[in-house]
Amino acid sequence: MKKLLTAFCCFVLLQSGNSSAAGLKIPPLPEGNRFEVKRGIIILKESVSPLERHRLLVKYPNVKVRRSYTEALNGFSIEGAADQIRQFEKEQGVESFSELQTYSIEEETSESRNGQIEIRPIPSNEINIRISSFQQDQETDAANGSEMIGAQRLRGVLDGKGRRLTGEGVTVGVIDTGLDYTHPDLRKNYGGGKDLVDGDADPMESKGPEGEATLHGTHVAGIIAGNGKVQGVAPRATIKAYRALGPGGKGTTEHVLAAIEEAIKDRVDILNLSLGSEVNGPDLPVSAALNRAAEKGIIPVVSSGNSGPGQWTVGSPGTASKAISVGASTPFMKTPFLIIKGTGRRVRIEKIAGSGNWKSMLPDEIADGKFGKPEELKTARNKIAVIKRGKITFTEKVNNAIDAGARAVIIYNNTKGIFNGSLEKAVPIPAGTVSAAAGRELLKTAERVSVELLDDSDRLAAFSSRGPVTGTWEIKPDVVAPGVAITSAVPGGYLALNGTSMAAPHVAGVCALLKQAHPGWGPAEMKAALMNTALVLKNNRAEPYRTYEQGAGRIQAEKAAAAGTLVFPGSLAFGKAAKPLWKASRNSRLVVKNVSRKTIRYSFWVPRDDDGLDWRLPLPFTLSPGQERAVRVTVTADPSLHKGRIVDGALFLQAAGQKIRIPYILALSEPDYPRVMGFGMAEGDTPGVFRYEVYLPGGADEFGIAIFRRNDLSFAGFLDYGRKIGRGMLKKEINPSKLPEPGLYIIKVFARKSGQEDSFETTLQIN
Repeated sequence: MKKLLTAFCCFVLLQSGNSSAAGLKIPPLPEGNRFEVKRGIIILKESVSPLERHRLLVKYPNVKVRRSYTEALNGFSIEGAADQIRQFEKEQGVESFSELQTYSIEEETSESRNGQIEIRPIPSNEINIRISSFQQDQETDAANGSEMIGAQRLRGVLDGKGRRLTGEGVTVGVIDTGLDYTHPDLRKNYGGGKDLVDGDADPMESKGPEGEATLHGTHVAGIIAGNGKVQGVAPRATIKAYRALGPGGKGTTEHVLAAIEEAIKDRVDILNLSLGSEVNGPDLPVSAALNRAAEKGIIPVVSSGNSGPGQWTVGSPGTASKAISVGASTPFMKTPFLIIKGTGRRVRIEKIAGSGNWKSMLPDEIADGKFGKPEELKTARNKIAVIKRGKITFTEKVNNAIDAGARAVIIYNNTKGIFNGSLEKAVPIPAGTVSAAAGRELLKTAERVSVELLDDSDRLAAFSSRGPVTGTWEIKPDVVAPGVAITSAVPGGYLALNGTSMAAPHVAGVCALLKQAHPGWGPAEMKAALMNTALVLKNNRAEPYRTYEQGAGRIQAEKAAAAGTLVFPGSLAFGKAAKPLWKASRNSRLVVKNVSRKTIRYSFWVPRDDDGLDWRLPLPFTLSPGQERAVRVTVTADPSLHKGRIVDGALFLQAAGQKIRIPYILALSEPDYPRVMGFGMAEGDTPGVFRYEVYLPGGADEFGIAIFRRNDLSFAGFLDYGRKIGRGMLKKEINPSKLPEPGLYIIKVFARKSGQEDSFETTLQIN
């Protein structure tokens, strides 16, 4: 094996068409072996009968059916030679074939060498202190998330039978890593479940001996229905656990589909999926299955993803049209900021889970800790160590800084964007992360920095994935909920985690309360109630976030329960204008439903600042209790008055004392995004491993990273390649053995779609 375990990759972007690289020609991608085994999901047309289904399978005796689906969708998971699969998907009754996707937990705190995280049991007296002083702490109990969204106050309301709203009588299915049903906070709520990974009826979390231990499903269930030292949103709801993600929190499409299938058979009321993929597309099998679950009366709640803050980063199944897709907001909290002496610039710190809490600090010196190895931290005593991500784990970096006498640790990224992390064991000193740009600025311009704790409540979490959905132009997420530093149950104790994984169960818990209050509400009514009454969040400049960033806003449980009028869908996607250079008129349909006990007069209106938009709205009308009316809304946009290609905002419906905000989005033209963008490559957080990420807005028929020798521009191989890549962010780890011999190289990153190709070049130095 090449001596690459300590290799350092240095990247410098080259201008397109650079003369030294003008002759770079990418050879054809290696042909796949026609006998290569492929696995994927076949979705059949709804019209295909069981008999036709059987005949189709008989026609391909060498194609193995791995799993069959009848509830979640009409289809099956298959395995067979590539040429057989290609023939199969051309059959008349086949609607689509999708290769298996990997789904993983949407929790933004994963970094460890062996998956072992120290769990700190929290005594009850500490819980009480934390609840009474939540604004002073950087960790927020599930109970405090409940307080922010109004769930605690809603639990004081009585249902039609005179019972307090606690989720009693409502079943919530949790498709995740399993559940520690022996946890004292959850054992009363456990209503059984299934393990779709191992194929049995025991959905216990993965334990260390058989692979990387998990805790995610327990944490999610605790937020929904914990009933012990930490109370969940709906503490008397019943939890059914479906283990679809195995060791390390990963599973495939067939596991997740099988879990949805079982949940439909079990007739759960609500289904929570705090998991996702990087693919932004509305038509993947899991998204289709959730839409079907909604049609059968189940309320699907899904996390939008943790790939923010960029546009188009929402991933499946957060793209499912009929599901409630949830982004993450900040709870009641104070967030640490570095204040650079001299410039006064503020840099937000993302706290690393497992590190000590940040406190206000007077100006302190910083020390360049390089990659955080012991020999690189000799000057860090009594200083804030600024360390670059990569080469060794976060835990090693922080422990080395502690040994060197550092007061605190800042780890800056080695690729674009922000990131979060966690430690394998708790440490006493504070540690946090910042972007690559912020880290470089600190080292270049700051000799001393101070730390201030600033109120950061009700902001959109930076990691929360944004929309819109490609193809359908739908607004996703639909709503947001607290998802930062949320403490909940895990095997052996409690732990604070970040992610849209923590936001979705807040919404699922509220749905359980609403279902108890309004048993007749189905998925459409439930989603409308949450969206129609949401609070619009604003950034630190007091500007509202875009509709495709926060959806309708942060949920308000009390107001949702008291809604007298429901408007669905809760947002308007007008699609894409047919002629981008001409005035574009689009229309959409809304249903207004009076769910109160009195007659209500309705009138639509739009804000005055909607310049360049002409609206044709329904005339005022009146509905009696229980009545509903379908109305048509038309908007005409003048492209010359809009700089952006996407126009978004909100129109309003006045319904007696209720003012309902309805977000909208209109695309004036197809975004002029390149087929490949946002490429970054760096050393991974595990020693000896490299990672890359690239964004493919429209997916790719062919994608690759070609390597050329710098001296003679000869082709040296493919670092990676693939065919039929889905839309969204592609993230992969690369073993150093795949890299060429040490030297200077040019890498050409390319994506081909519908006969067109985009590419760019970067230099790669391997030492």
